[in-house]
Amino acid sequence: MTYIVNGRSFDEEPAPGQCLRTFLRSLGHHGVKKGCDAGDCGACTVWLDGKPVHSCITPAFRADGHAVTTIEGIGAPGNLHPMQQQFRDAPGFQCGFCTAGMIMTSATFTEAQKADLPRALKGNLCRCTGYRAIEDAVKGVVGVETARPGKAVGTSVRAPAANDVVTGHAEFTMDTHIEGMLHLKVLHSPHAHARIVSIDKSAALAVPGVHRVYTWEDVPRKRFTTAIHTDHLVDPDDTFMLDNRVRFAGQRVAAVLADTPGAAEEGCRRVAVEYEVLPSVFDPEEAMAEGAPQLHGTNDPFVRDPVRNILLELHGHIGDIDAGFAEADVIHEGTYVSPRVQHAHLETHGSIAWMEDGRLNVRTSSQSPSIAKGKLAYLFALRPDQLRVFCKRVGGGFGGKQEVISEDLVALATLDTGRPVCLEYTREEEFTTASPRHPMALTIRLGARADGTLTAFQVRNVSNTGAYGNHGGETLYAGGAAVMIYRCPNKKYDAFSVYTNTVPSGALRGYGMTQPAFAVESAMDELARALHMDPCELRRRNVVRPGDPLVAMDDGPDDVTFTEDGLAKCIDLVDDALARTADEPPPGPGWLVGTGVASSVHETAPPTEHVSEAWVTLGDDLVYELAVGTVEFGEGTSTAHVQIAANQLGTTPSRIRLVQSDTDRTGFDTGAFASAGLFVSGNAVLRAANAVRDRILEFAAAHTGVHLVMCSMADESVVCGDQRVSLAELVALARGRGIRFTAARKAYGSPRSVTSNTQGFRIAVHQVTGEIRILRSVQATDAAVVINPAQVRGQVEGGVAQGIGFTLTENHHVDEDGVMVNPNLRNYRIPTYADVPRTDVLLVDSADSVGPLRSKGVAECCINPVAPALANALHDATDVRYRTLPLTPERIYSRLIEKQSVRTG
Repeated sequence: MTYIVNGRSFDEEPAPGQCLRTFLRSLGHHGVKKGCDAGDCGACTVWLDGKPVHSCITPAFRADGHAVTTIEGIGAPGNLHPMQQQFRDAPGFQCGFCTAGMIMTSATFTEAQKADLPRALKGNLCRCTGYRAIEDAVKGVVGVETARPGKAVGTSVRAPAANDVVTGHAEFTMDTHIEGMLHLKVLHSPHAHARIVSIDKSAALAVPGVHRVYTWEDVPRKRFTTAIHTDHLVDPDDTFMLDNRVRFAGQRVAAVLADTPGAAEEGCRRVAVEYEVLPSVFDPEEAMAEGAPQLHGTNDPFVRDPVRNILLELHGHIGDIDAGFAEADVIHEGTYVSPRVQHAHLETHGSIAWMEDGRLNVRTSSQSPSIAKGKLAYLFALRPDQLRVFCKRVGGGFGGKQEVISEDLVALATLDTGRPVCLEYTREEEFTTASPRHPMALTIRLGARADGTLTAFQVRNVSNTGAYGNHGGETLYAGGAAVMIYRCPNKKYDAFSVYTNTVPSGALRGYGMTQPAFAVESAMDELARALHMDPCELRRRNVVRPGDPLVAMDDGPDDVTFTEDGLAKCIDLVDDALARTADEPPPGPGWLVGTGVASSVHETAPPTEHVSEAWVTLGDDLVYELAVGTVEFGEGTSTAHVQIAANQLGTTPSRIRLVQSDTDRTGFDTGAFASAGLFVSGNAVLRAANAVRDRILEFAAAHTGVHLVMCSMADESVVCGDQRVSLAELVALARGRGIRFTAARKAYGSPRSVTSNTQGFRIAVHQVTGEIRILRSVQATDAAVVINPAQVRGQVEGGVAQGIGFTLTENHHVDEDGVMVNPNLRNYRIPTYADVPRTDVLLVDSADSVGPLRSKGVAECCINPVAPALANALHDATDVRYRTLPLTPERIYSRLIEKQSVRTG
């Protein structure tokens, strides 16, 4: 067969049944991405004779004799296609994993298609941007700016990897080939709870190409937690790499190592496992009841109450809750339920391991290579110098890659065989085995005087941690942020993290606060209506303000500083914005219109220890090398770090060379999560850049004899009084004296501050179909000093879009046997372009007290108020309160019909 790919002919024979996507990648065209293998996401889009097709569902043989064009074939970093340039300059990407497919689709649009993007882009998904930036890119709107020397902060500069992302040259985890690489596939349990009686490997080992079959007997028998935190003691060591007891449908049972993925999959099918099926429990309230099946043994020191399946329980109070309710003129109580939802980052989990010079190298899709390295060293008894863990660009994370769940098996196989090994998750494995958001049920009881002053605030939170406790305790603690948002002298907080026979829950954007925010902010709205008070006014009267203690479970001291009145300002901005469209008519007959608001606060770093180290060095080429361990997966920290360094060094971002996320080439970094990528790592970058700047200025002052205070950085030179000395001269002089302009500095996640935000929606609801249309979306956020305005807007828009999915469409459906029944993007339903409105992003004018250059991270907190704001708008429109997510049309319709039936009696 003859294939013409990007103008070059190949005489190749694809494997029987091979799709065009895998065939093109085998030829080295790594810009063609894998997001679904089902034609759902569009990340694999290429042109076949000039027309866009999803290559994952196009058989390779159909391209025989036809012209195939990939993202690499339409332009290069120095010679961009117009659509590549538009995506670069909008910017129309965040993590960039979907970008090649988006560009290949968009570059074929007619003017009519550009005018109807909801239809034209229906085959391409983005989980990061919220689509507004993609729309801007398609329509040629320019959003990036050029920074002047020393003036990078506050400018929407281009991402360092922008040219590589839009041309398909940016390397993601699996975008490589190592000669002799073997492939791992995993056999998963069909049962929610069972003991493995026996495993017969013989038939699997007889499959041609199969090298090994690993079971629980072949791995280190060491307990660990897959969760990533600097302090591993905050998470329970309740997991084995492979176990002889399975606790959820989908748990790893065996791993098959083979020459090809197909051989490994066939090997998995032939592993014969005999199970003793055990009783299962899926509901956390039932799991805590007497007589429920026990998931973890009574001798497990990490479980608080194994008999009741409780991993952790929290109980705290302030004041006298009974006295507070006795004072109240109005009391509201309700239970609010949030479901299990998935991250759906388009790059699935994956890792590649190999030996080099006697050392284990692991290339992985992780939010923390430093912590991953520590866990692997523990599991395999390796010294730190025997192990390197690093990341290329990561295709989305949202907390889902704050786990070690693919690295351990590739490390095992490589250490065993000495061969390179890769493991790449399928989309189904993401849904059935990776760690989704914790389902929570929160009962909120509020008491208030007639004037709206809160007198009592009581919360009971039951969190379903699933079969294992990774993140189960920390997310429970994090929920206190939804309680500390309001002043109240009497508070009571009771929370339970409960084991069930379901997929282990984990970290997801909002981290334990999104679910409590839905509950608390919905309850506040209901309380306001019971008081016949405007919901915004009730919030204004009770929100915490500078000088107030931030208390949730107790009144003990903490390290959080709260010096800005950002939350009240956010409420005012959103209230004013919604008021300007209050008279907007419904879309037509049969539609009800309503408005809703909700607020949240978010600490700018996690309460557990968070550490980052940055190195800055001025090279002989007069480019500053900035080395920092933080991973880039679309949150924009790479751009912000470069801007901070350029700002302090008096230069432009183009003269900063970034090295990141590599344990051999960067210092320790806890990881990019909990907004710490800007707050903690950004402070480390700031301190390192300042140290190098000061060293250069001191050297220049001594060289020129000018007082230090008269010296300043000026891009490629230093100005000392009326003299200008080039950096080239200073570097040469310093080298002659054995001096290097370099520095390393650390930063820690303490003290911390608070980010505030308020979301507002104006929606229309159809009385017959239950359909929701979002007429207006606005979010105000207290980002303090904004490092990159375009990135801040993009993070908020992406967070709102993800929140809309969490609220309206996404649900992890599990049957009566604990098996997920919709493990694909098409049926899980993350938002498409047509589902997401434009969100007006309003920034509060403020400055942080402890953040780098007085800035704050906003990537995580923006999702928290979305669900309650939508639920409150739905109640305002229908006069029906919905306390269970998602707010699907059938759920809305059934309640509306129920209400109508009651009225007509």
